[in-house]
Amino acid sequence: MKKTMERLVNKISRIIGRIMILFAVLIATSCYDDEKISSPVKQVPPSDDPLDQLIQEEFVDKFGVAVRYKFVDRYVEPNKRVTPPKRELVEPMLDFLTTFWIEPYLGVQNGRRFFQDHVPAEVIFIGSPIFNDDGTITLGTADAGARITLTEVNAIDLENETWLFRQLNTIYHEFAHIIHQRYNLPTNWQQISPDGYTSIGSWYTLNDIEALERGFVSPYATSTYNEDFAEMVAFIMFHPEFYEIFIENETCTTEDCNRRNAGREMIRQKYNAVLSHYTQVTGVDLLAVRALIQDQLN
Repeated sequence: MKKTMERLVNKISRIIGRIMILFAVLIATSCYDDEKISSPVKQVPPSDDPLDQLIQEEFVDKFGVAVRYKFVDRYVEPNKRVTPPKRELVEPMLDFLTTFWIEPYLGVQNGRRFFQDHVPAEVIFIGSPIFNDDGTITLGTADAGARITLTEVNAIDLENETWLFRQLNTIYHEFAHIIHQRYNLPTNWQQISPDGYTSIGSWYTLNDIEALERGFVSPYATSTYNEDFAEMVAFIMFHPEFYEIFIENETCTTEDCNRRNAGREMIRQKYNAVLSHYTQVTGVDLLAVRALIQDQLN
C-alpha cells in the first residue's frame, strides 16, 4: 500500500509538472484581468492576402475576433522582447484554435451564443515567449477580456504534450477570466479555502503537492481568488486525468495522504461551484465542453 501511494504521489508530481512548467519561478503567465482598457477595433482592413482573407472569413466575420500575427509595437510593452510568428505556422495555429477552443463551445447547447457574446475582440500570435527585462518570460496574457495573447507559436507541435497543455491552459484560463469579470465569482468562493492563498509574489514557493493539500489545482491558483477560479476552469477543461488526481480520494494510511484528501475535498467544492456558476450565468455545461475537448485529445 505504501508503495502504491508513493507511485500515485510521483504520478501527480510528474503529470502536473509537465503541465505546470509555465508556472516555474522564472516563467510567469500574466493576467491583467483587473485592468480597464478600451476594447480594440474588431475589424481588419480589407486584404488580398489569402491568410488575411482566411482570418477575415473564419474569425472576424463569424465571431468578431481579429487574429493578429504581424508584429505591431502596441501589442508588446517597450521593455519586452519577442519574435514574430513564422507565416507558415499561422494557419496551423488557427486550426488549433478552431479545433480546441471554438468547436467545443459550438458543439454544446447554448455554446454558440456564449462564445459569440464572450469571445475577446483580439487574439495575438507571438512566435516566441515574451522575454521580460528582469530575466523572466511570459507565456500568455489576457487584457480585461478584450485581448488574449498566445506565445510560442513557432514551437507548435500537437504531439508535444508540454506545448499542447501549456497552450490549452492559457486559452481556457484567460477565457475564464471573462466570466468572473462579467458575473463575479461563485457565491462563497472565497470561503472554500481561505487559509490556502499565497500572493502574486510568493505562489511559486509552493510545489504541486503542497498546492493540492491547500485545496488548489496548481501553485499559481493560490495567488488570488480570480486566478484560483481561472485555473480551476482550465484544469477541468483540458486535464485528461483531472478526476484521478484532483477529485478521487486515495485510501490513506499516512498523514500526508490525509492532507491530500483534505485538499481534494476543497477542490470538489470548487469543482461543483464552477459547474453550477457556468450553468447559471451562461447556460453552458462545462462538462459537455470538456467531453468534446477530451475527444480531440484522444
